[in-house]
Amino acid sequence: MRIENWWPLLDSSTQQWLINNNGDVVPLSVLDQIMAVAGQPTADASWVGDNVREGFFLSDEAIDWIEKTANDEVSEGE
Repeated sequence: MRIENWWPLLDSSTQQWLINNNGDVVPLSVLDQIMAVAGQPTADASWVGDNVREGFFLSDEAIDWIEKTANDEVSEGE
């Protein structure tokens, strides 16, 4: 599932956390909420970035999309 599809299903506090902390390690509580609506992250999901020792990161594509969304730059086609 693409970020455009699961984003509206998140509660507003989770969306705000992702906007305020865009590019940071995603805490398990936030990742759990994403997985509740988007399913398990798979390597081919466009929103999945690195899962390293420090934690889980969203992909560069997802980070850019969140930034555009925060700035009201996302068009209907994206």
